Amino acid sequence: MKYRVLIEQDEDGVYIAEVPSLPGCISQGQTRREALDNIKEAIAAYLESLEAHNEPVPPPISEEIVEVSV
Repeated sequence: MKYRVLIEQDEDGVYIAEVPSLPGCISQGQTRREALDNIKEAIAAYLESLEAHNEPVPPPISEEIVEVSV
């Protein structure tokens, strides 16, 4: 499965990664790459927990990129 991950750098320079379709699934890292590696682990653990508790797995968010001429 593919999930959209939002990454922002906070005021201390730490990268925060969040998965909008998985509420509370957040991780961080000192670099963008570290944040991405950490959020992949967090997503896997999140999905394993849902399955272990017989909870539905939210579908990944699909999106389109639209180009607009101005």
